Order: sequence, then C-alpha cells, then structure tokens
Amino acid sequence: MANVMSPIVSERIWALPLSGSAVEFLQYLLYRSDFGGAIPVRQRDMAAEYGVTPQAISGLMAPLCALNIVLRSRSEERNGNSYRLHPLAAKYETPETMEAAFRDTLARIQAGDLPDLKLPTCHRTPPAPTGRPKLQVA
Repeated sequence: MANVMSPIVSERIWALPLSGSAVEFLQYLLYRSDFGGAIPVRQRDMAAEYGVTPQAISGLMAPLCALNIVLRSRSEERNGNSYRLHPLAAKYETPETMEAAFRDTLARIQAGDLPDLKLPTCHRTPPAPTGRPKLQVA
C-alpha cells in the first residue's frame, strides 16, 4: 500500500531546531503512526522497540511536542498520555485524503481547536555547497 508524506515538515526538516536523534525519532514515529497521525504505541512499548528507556523517549518527544509536530493529550483509557502527529506532519493513504485533511486542519487551526505547527520561518534556502567536500577517514 502506497502512502503520501506531508511535505510541510519533511521538506523543511533541515531548518528545524532539532537534534539528529530527535529527527531520527520523528522518522520512527512516522513509521509507527497510522494514516492521519494517530500513534497507537504506548511510551513504554516505544522504548522497548526503539531500544532506549522510557525517560529517553520523553527526552526525544519533548522537542517534537514543543514544535507541535507531536501533539500530547491525556488519555483516560490508557491511564497516561496519548500521542499523535500533527495532521500537517502526518502520512496519508492518498493525495486526496491528505488534501482533505489539510483543509479540515487549517479550519480547525483558524477556529482555535488545534494548535499550529511552530516551525521556523524560511526566509531563503540554504546556500549550495561550493568546491569539493572535505571528507576524511575516521
């Protein structure tokens, strides 16, 4: 089954104020999420799958939540927090479902029902590298 990734975060990931480990963890969350952004995995199960402690998951999740890429809500049935990717950062089954979700999301943001992403403003693209790269053998 094919899927469509939202370009809003993925095309500007280079500009996000995130560590490499947080970017890598975001890729894991995209892989584990359902279409539309729901993350059906508990934090302790994420830790086991990802090979870190639950405290490390909290540390990786914090900067993603601060940018509203990951939305955290209280879950009564789970007796803890529930996580989901922001609809503007999620994956979708088809371009049509992504477009419909974006329209709905923008209306919810304007109505104040959903927080907007806190992405840095992109004033210009980074300069193209010039010359030969400085590669070294470790």
